[in-house]
Amino acid sequence: MASWKRKWKHSVKDFKVVSWQNDNPEILEDVVKRHPMEIPNYYFNLIDSNDPNDPIRKLSYPNEFELNLDGSYDTSGENENTKMPGLQHKYKTTALVLTTNACFMYCRHCFRKRMVGISTDEINNRLIETVEYLKEHKEINNVLLSGGDSFCLSNKQINDYLEHLTEIEHLDFIRFGTRAPVVFPERITSDSELTDMLKSYNKKKRIMIVTQFNHPRELTEEAAQSIQLLKEAGMSVNNQTVILKGVNDEPEVLAALLNNLNRLGVDPYYVFQCRPVTAVKTGFQKTLISSYRLVEETRPLLNGLSKRFRLIMSHKRGKIEIVGTHDENMIFKFHQAKHGEDQERIFMVPILNEGQWLDDDLNMIE
Repeated sequence: MASWKRKWKHSVKDFKVVSWQNDNPEILEDVVKRHPMEIPNYYFNLIDSNDPNDPIRKLSYPNEFELNLDGSYDTSGENENTKMPGLQHKYKTTALVLTTNACFMYCRHCFRKRMVGISTDEINNRLIETVEYLKEHKEINNVLLSGGDSFCLSNKQINDYLEHLTEIEHLDFIRFGTRAPVVFPERITSDSELTDMLKSYNKKKRIMIVTQFNHPRELTEEAAQSIQLLKEAGMSVNNQTVILKGVNDEPEVLAALLNNLNRLGVDPYYVFQCRPVTAVKTGFQKTLISSYRLVEETRPLLNGLSKRFRLIMSHKRGKIEIVGTHDENMIFKFHQAKHGEDQERIFMVPILNEGQWLDDDLNMIE
């Protein structure tokens, strides 16, 4: 067994192995029955056990608010964009493949809490049919391999995907969605076979890594080493941060994260409004106006390269950029749209101070 698999196998999976002040074991038991806990030892050791509000703990350890069922388990309409199990085609040029329901860590803010670590019903197990769909739809110029975490796949499974996808002529690039550099860098640092394979296929078709660092304390030496190895293999590494209440919602914290990502050669290209996901919304989601104000206050602390990101909400109708404010309105623009009539559309919505999202008709809602 590869060393990274052995380490993953011994992740922290029982909240009872540690007890922090104010923990309620009976409530946490109910939480993990609904949404399992798994924390790699590497990431677990980043938690400051003396800080009850430690952001690393909030991101990884079960929270009582996860029993609150307010919100939705499918906030961006993934079900209606599914073409076959594990294959989604929402945007004209992009296909999304859910390669696994496994993750190295079950993030408490996960927007796929309905399936990650629980159900395999939505996972792709029809590689050949998927490839045929991609070949037939020549408007698709890129594929995102996600999950779960695509780096939880074995090297053989990753190779199988790359072997087929790199032969599709109209694909410009392939992306891997993974939090391995953040929560389990050993997957990369202890497995030269993986980086050698990525380097080899990258010569045939450009390969990119999409990851998610949410707090500057996640940018450890080990994380930096994993990023460097990916870059030496020819990968570009891109980051999607989620604004999370009590984690990175101070301008100095968000600025430190974005500036240090650039220092390590990671491009921060999206900062996301947290989705109103069931078992997530109550504990992590901020209002739209407070997220915008946070970014507004953060920008003066950033260098030019760190300012290139877009503030985005991933909505059923598309990726909607939160552009600014005018009088009592917020200004939005479709960055990517599911429907042609929404392409590049700019619109304004009256500010609702407690508004956290937009409904299907693009009205601000709590």
